[in-house]
Amino acid sequence: MLIALLSDIHANREAFEACLAVADRFGAERLVILGDIVGYGPDPEWCVDRTRALQAEGALVIRGNHDQACKDASQTMTDAARRAMDWTRNQLSEDARRYLGSLPMSLVDDDRLYIHAEASEPGRWRYVLSADEAARHLGACTATVSFCGHTHRPALYSLSSTGKVTQFTPCSDQAIPLSASRRWLAVMGAVGQPRDDNSKAAIGLYDTGARALRYLRVSYDIDKTVGKIHAACLPESLAGRLVTGR
Repeated sequence: MLIALLSDIHANREAFEACLAVADRFGAERLVILGDIVGYGPDPEWCVDRTRALQAEGALVIRGNHDQACKDASQTMTDAARRAMDWTRNQLSEDARRYLGSLPMSLVDDDRLYIHAEASEPGRWRYVLSADEAARHLGACTATVSFCGHTHRPALYSLSSTGKVTQFTPCSDQAIPLSASRRWLAVMGAVGQPRDDNSKAAIGLYDTGARALRYLRVSYDIDKTVGKIHAACLPESLAGRLVTGR
């Protein structure tokens, strides 16, 4: 089975549509959305509606911290994120907010774990930015392969039989074999707001038969999304991040 992995959509309709088109072109048989459907971007209601429709067709959907913040205003955020979330709550219908709050924190599918942040304490929304943080995650779950998002930066970690965690920076558009002799944590990049100095949207493709993971970057109409951010009077920094990818 070919699984398309999308994380951190952040209400960016244009990036979301572009990544879904890539998943369709490659013939993905399942979609997994790893949380943060909303926040930062200008199209929260559309992105929630599209996600719900995909879930009705079989997609797996996880709750992210920005999804959580739609019902829990106490979530700790930067000033720009908080201002965007205040705007987002007012844009979303009550039904959409209720849907986001109902999403699971994690899902297990065969030997795979899907989660937004890391597994030791999912509700604390800890980032995985180092081998030590990946080790904490891997020590808290038994899945052969885990997939998360949250950092907006693609990364890959492996755990050997001797307990050593190794960190890799994956190259785009190369199939990476995930050896069955190791356990793996794949951190997916962001669909809607990349922060790894690459402005293109990110999507992952995992072939369960070949045990191979491919990280892809996708062009989309950034100027259109930036124009919507300006029209909504959202923080200027959120538009700038789309252009610079940081």
